Amino acid sequence: MRDVLARVEPTDLVRLGLVAACLIVTLAGFTAPSPRLPLVALVGLVVGCWPLVRESAAQLGHRQMSMELSMLVAIAAAAAVGEWVTALLVTAFALAAEILEDLSMDRGRDALSDLMAFLPTTVRVRRDGVIASVEAAELEPGDLVVVGPGEAIPVDGVVEDGQSSVDQSRLTGESLPVDVAPGSAVYAGCVNHLGLLDIRADRVGESSSFGQIVQAVRSAQSVESPTQRLGDRVAGWLVGFAVVAGVVNFALTRDVASSLSLVIVAGACGIAAGTPLAVLGALGRAARHGAFIRGGVHLENLAGIDTVVFDKTGTLTEGRLDIVAAHTAPGWDESELLRLAASAEAGSEHPVGQALVRRAVAAGLPVAASESFDYQPGRGLSATVEGRAVRVGNHDLIPEAVDHHSESEHGQGTTHIHVAVGDQFAGTFVLADVVRESSADAVRELEQLGLRTVLLTGDAASTGQAIGRQLGIDEVRAQLFPEQKLAAIQAEKAAGRRLAMVGDGVNDAPALAVADVGIAMGSGTEVARRSADIVLISSDLADLVRLVRLARRMRRIVWTNLVGTIIVDLAGMALAALGVIGPVAAAVIHVVSEAAFILNSARLTPIGKA
Repeated sequence: MRDVLARVEPTDLVRLGLVAACLIVTLAGFTAPSPRLPLVALVGLVVGCWPLVRESAAQLGHRQMSMELSMLVAIAAAAAVGEWVTALLVTAFALAAEILEDLSMDRGRDALSDLMAFLPTTVRVRRDGVIASVEAAELEPGDLVVVGPGEAIPVDGVVEDGQSSVDQSRLTGESLPVDVAPGSAVYAGCVNHLGLLDIRADRVGESSSFGQIVQAVRSAQSVESPTQRLGDRVAGWLVGFAVVAGVVNFALTRDVASSLSLVIVAGACGIAAGTPLAVLGALGRAARHGAFIRGGVHLENLAGIDTVVFDKTGTLTEGRLDIVAAHTAPGWDESELLRLAASAEAGSEHPVGQALVRRAVAAGLPVAASESFDYQPGRGLSATVEGRAVRVGNHDLIPEAVDHHSESEHGQGTTHIHVAVGDQFAGTFVLADVVRESSADAVRELEQLGLRTVLLTGDAASTGQAIGRQLGIDEVRAQLFPEQKLAAIQAEKAAGRRLAMVGDGVNDAPALAVADVGIAMGSGTEVARRSADIVLISSDLADLVRLVRLARRMRRIVWTNLVGTIIVDLAGMALAALGVIGPVAAAVIHVVSEAAFILNSARLTPIGKA
């Protein structure tokens, strides 16, 4: 309770306390100097109504009817007919509702403030062998940043020295620490648990993963979503209707109490405040799970999609070749064969060579530098390793290769790389673009949510169909150029589909920009990330499923508030017009319903520190 009170502006508490004291004194019968003009009640109303006057004036300046204005009308009317207790009570309720609204909105903003305040303002860098402290704003790509145990990683980069365990929960939502070593990618916003790390910075400041989340969420707060604009309009209509109804009711019945009750009971703040709070809470929750969204409108659009279109390479797959099988000739050991092939490829930038080297390093094999190197495009390479001639390539380079292991055995979309040592065929490595671990589960869960899934790829039809079958995607369109992907998205939209496009490459950028919601993988190209409405920093498709569920939950909460507010207000106005409830009961219904709907929205707000 102390924590809650500490968050309330002291002036608001003093104002509410003063109004409450004036109410008690007036209830006790102190009406000096005159019952028609009690000084204590007047002081309470002037002090208590000042925030309402200020809010109403600002809204009228934008030609908007506000809840505060309806309260002022009701308070002024009650005071005019001598209902001083009613006027003070409504004022106290209105101030309490304002405090509750501010507390709820502050809680939503706190999730974002925690994000923004998390990264260190000063960092250590290693320059010319000396460690120096510099301002984080002065960091540049290429700097070697030193991060000690328990410290936040301030940049996106690659570990150059040191081994440790890194907590990525603030960025990806993953609760288990991730082990990192030289060559491992790390991201701003993660926490180094154990050893000292030297990290070569790739992206710093606002261009880092964490910085992009903060900037996107910050800018998203200033952009209203369509439902938020609708909520504001409905709130204005309800308030206007209540005021007009109160005036008409008084003209017909001359019943001051029922007319005041009509104006007081309308609690449209459940919409006007609850909707932005729900959007703010959802954006904060999404940010904590490694997704940054460029505006609440995109999260709202995501809630309404019926189709998810996937790119293949780098989206459903890892986007890099890896060894999926190895077949050695008689007399050859697989580890020795991999060591020689990786040593031959050590100086190569070809994806095949990088895959061989990466696997050898991961296996702890010593990769030696080759003594000579001859690359033949479309065939492979020849090199001298430890005095032995090693060839790595296809059948054209190694005609003596005996490949009994066909694509039908390992699946379509595989690449067979042969290795020869001297004149002897030594074995074959089978490489493929490996499907992401999260892809199959994500596709299945999206379809369980009632979404249709489609795969668009520039790969051969056989490869696309093989991936589609593996993941359970029935609709596969292959051999598409970027303009054909774009045309496919446009055709889907023309057919009335509401779709999200998920991709990672330059060739996906046009389709990402045209889709109802463009979603880029964090591991993708800068062009794709800038073209998208949402970026999944972790590149984990499980986050996409969570995001769809979050968007739908946000929509349900917003519409529950909107419909619920209309029902409560109309029912309350009907009871007030019939004389069933008086001004005090109307004020109670107003505040209780408003609090219920605001707290309903606050359920989306993340709890605890980021």
